[in-house]
Amino acid sequence: MTRTWQISDVTEAARARIATARLAAAYGVPPVERARLTASLGAQLRSCLTKGGTWRLTLETGTASHAGARAGEEVLHAVVTPSPEAAAAGQPPWRVTVPCPEAVADVGVGAVADDPAELAQALLGADEDTTLVLERLAEQEGLVDFHREELQQTNQGVVALHAELDAAGRAQREAFAAERKARTEAENARRRLTFLADASAVLTASLDHHEIVRRLPELLVPEYAASVDVWLFDQDGGRPGPAHAAAAVVAARTGRPQYAAAHPGGLPGVDDQPPSALAPDRPLLCIPLPTRQAPLGVVTLSPPGERWDPDDAVMLVELTRRASIAIDHAQRYQHNRDIAETLQRALLTELPAPPGLTLAARYLPATHGLNIGGDWYDAFRQPDGGVIAVVGDVTGHGLRAAVMMSQLRTALRAYAVDGGSPGQLLTRLHTFLHHLQPDLFATAVIARFHPDDPTMTWAAAGHPPPVLRTPDGGVRTLDAKPGAMLGIPLRQEIADHTVPMAPGSTLALYTDGLVERRARGIDPGIARLAEALGSFGPAELDADLEGSADGILRPMLSDSERDDDVCLLLCHLSGTD
Repeated sequence: MTRTWQISDVTEAARARIATARLAAAYGVPPVERARLTASLGAQLRSCLTKGGTWRLTLETGTASHAGARAGEEVLHAVVTPSPEAAAAGQPPWRVTVPCPEAVADVGVGAVADDPAELAQALLGADEDTTLVLERLAEQEGLVDFHREELQQTNQGVVALHAELDAAGRAQREAFAAERKARTEAENARRRLTFLADASAVLTASLDHHEIVRRLPELLVPEYAASVDVWLFDQDGGRPGPAHAAAAVVAARTGRPQYAAAHPGGLPGVDDQPPSALAPDRPLLCIPLPTRQAPLGVVTLSPPGERWDPDDAVMLVELTRRASIAIDHAQRYQHNRDIAETLQRALLTELPAPPGLTLAARYLPATHGLNIGGDWYDAFRQPDGGVIAVVGDVTGHGLRAAVMMSQLRTALRAYAVDGGSPGQLLTRLHTFLHHLQPDLFATAVIARFHPDDPTMTWAAAGHPPPVLRTPDGGVRTLDAKPGAMLGIPLRQEIADHTVPMAPGSTLALYTDGLVERRARGIDPGIARLAEALGSFGPAELDADLEGSADGILRPMLSDSERDDDVCLLLCHLSGTD
């Protein structure tokens, strides 16, 4: 559709404008675009009338071809062509294009009034109305722009808020991650400390260094090590030979832990070494067993995985140090125990065999702890033909007690050469011990037999009472009041006691290790000893006193922890040859 109007005065301009408005409405041009079109066209026509001449307005519909419209969209083109005079002056055509959503084949513009005044008024009024509409549209567009600005600011605020929330979320996640890491590290530290405490308790519970060496790999494999090799130097101070890793040699020589691997371990307090030729494919951690003098040996470990955690390595070094202390204490204990036991056994002399009197003795050192050295027995003849039998116990244990026991034994033999009853001999020993070792005490019981005397004389100083078995099988405890312990800061005269001793009688002298138990005291043990001694027949004691001594020890020690020495001396009166 194409429409053309020649415009040379106001009437023609008004008719053209009105026709344009009606056509735009008929073609479905939106109100705002239609108002803008008529307003722009009215202004252009007024400008043309002012310049004079004849102008031509062309309205044409078609499909959009310019960049400002969508492809295939129906549009309305308005073109005002200038008069020849304006065209000669270089006035370009005026063009405007608006969309036409409702395309029609052809429309009529209807009748237009012929009154020039009404047309002019319509032209001006339409412009005024359009101006009002445009002003209102401008206001609305201003409000829209204002709201758009507010919306944009709101969007920016929302974006900023999202950014802040995202940053806060990241910070919270990082805090949670740090907290989890700290909790994990705390749990690992607690686990290591618990293991270290438990393992230390296991290692220090034994006084056998072989047992400690055996337990160490059991504690570490498989959680902290895949393999553990404990190498102890020999007593001559030897050092690792060719069968041991070079890092172990360095650890033994320097006293510092060594890490042998293809890559540095980065372990605190540990020196790095090249990989071991004995195990080139796996790392080795060689930790010396330190003491105050020189290392006892080297512990060589391989990791449970690719390598050790640095904190685990620190824990392993500390555990090895504690194991070294436990091994050193166990070796010292065993050394002192061996010396004390050897000394004590060397001082326990062979028993005499006087006519009519049979003697049998048993000495059993303690099997737990360094408790040997204090118990002793002895039997010897006096110049007048009498026989002294003694059992004693020096307080304390170890070498000091063994040495003191030997001194008491020697002093008693020296005092007995000059004669004297058991009470007198104990009184002299009391004075001797008090002046020689004021802080050391002892207990003892002495029995004296004489072939011409049908009685036995005995005396005790703080010692368990002797047990006497009569020939008829009756058993009694010689519980007359004893003297106080030997060596206490008290002047005392220890009394003698006598008891008839017929042929076939048996006297048992013993130390508290045989009868005393921690949970029950000493009295039940003495009763059990009396029962065991009474269970033998006279013929058994006459025929085999040694076997009878063993027969007493077996039931008496069945419930013993053997944490103290045990002495038993049986004196059986068989008659005079």
